[in-house]
Amino acid sequence: MPAWQTGMQQERNRCPGGMDLKFGKNLSLAATLALGIFAALPAVAAQLTGDARAAIPKDVQQLIVVDYRAMQNSDAAMNLKARVLPPELKQLETALKSSGLNDNHDVDELAFAAFRTSGSGDSTKIVGLAQGQFSLQDILGNFKKQKVKATKLRDNLIYPMGASGMLVTFLNPTTMVFGSSDAIKYALDARDGLSPNFLSNDSMMQQMSIVDTEPIWSILDQKGTQMMMRGVLGEASQLADYDTVKKRLTGSRYTMNFNNGVKFSLDVVTPDTFTAATMSSLLNAAAMYKKVGGTAAEKSAIDNTTIDSSAGTLQVRFAASDSQFASLLQSPLFQSVVH
Repeated sequence: MPAWQTGMQQERNRCPGGMDLKFGKNLSLAATLALGIFAALPAVAAQLTGDARAAIPKDVQQLIVVDYRAMQNSDAAMNLKARVLPPELKQLETALKSSGLNDNHDVDELAFAAFRTSGSGDSTKIVGLAQGQFSLQDILGNFKKQKVKATKLRDNLIYPMGASGMLVTFLNPTTMVFGSSDAIKYALDARDGLSPNFLSNDSMMQQMSIVDTEPIWSILDQKGTQMMMRGVLGEASQLADYDTVKKRLTGSRYTMNFNNGVKFSLDVVTPDTFTAATMSSLLNAAAMYKKVGGTAAEKSAIDNTTIDSSAGTLQVRFAASDSQFASLLQSPLFQSVVH
C-alpha cells in the first residue's frame, strides 16, 4: 500500500471516524475520508472560509478538507466508499442528510478537524464543517415540521441530527458545524472568542497555505505526524533510528487527486536534511519489507511509490492508473486494511 495512511488510534475510542494506521494494516481517519468518500473529484480548490476556520479549535492534530461536489459521479468512488467507510462515519453521513440537506447540491466543501483539548492527553475530538449555499428557511422549516427542538448556547441554536446523537448548528447561510455535543461546544467557544481558534495556529496556517489550492488536502501537527509515521513504518518504527528522529518531525501535509488515475503526495517537514534523509531510508526499508510478501497488485503499488528527501522534507509520491488501483482494492492487503 502507498505510504498515505495516517493514524489516530486514540481518537477511535472517543469520536466517530478516528482510526489507527499502519503501512498495510489499518486505515486512518485521513485515508478513510479522503479515499472512501471523495474519489473522482474535479481539479478545483477546497478552501475554508474565515468563518469555518474560526470555528476550529486551535490545537488541531489533523485537518482534512475536500471538494464535495462530484463525490457520486463515479462508480469506482462509490465502490471504494462502500469498502472503507466505517459505521461511525456512515452514521454521520446519514445524520447530515437528516438535517434537511440535499448533500448532492447544497454542500460544496466538507472538512473534518481532529483537535486536542486541555487535559485530554493524546485523545482528540472531531468536529465537521460543511460549506455551501444552504436554504436555512427550508432546513429550519423541516426541523419545525419534524418537531425538532433547538438548544441555545449564547446566540447559537443547536439542533439534533435525527437519532444519530450528532448535533448541528449554522454559523451563517454558507457554513454549518456538526458533531458530538462536546465537540460542537468547543467549536462554538472558539468561534465566539472564548478560546483560541485555528486562525491563531501559525504553523498549521502556514501548512494550509501550501496545499489548500488542491481538491483534497490534509495537514497534521507534530504529534499527528509522529503518530502517522510510526504507523506508516510498521515494524521499522522499532529501530533506534526512528526513536532518534521522531521528535524532529515537525508537521506534514498531503494532497490527493483522482483525475486521470490516482495521485497522492505527502510531505513531512523536518528541521534538517539529515532527519529527512534518515526518514526516507527507514520508509524505503519498510516498503521493501512489505513488498517481499505482497501480491502482484501490492507490489505494483509499492513500485509506483517514490520516497525521497529534499531540503529537510521527506517526500512520498504515489501514482497509479484506475485499473491498477482497482486491482489493489481486491488484494488481501487492502482487505486487511479496511477490516
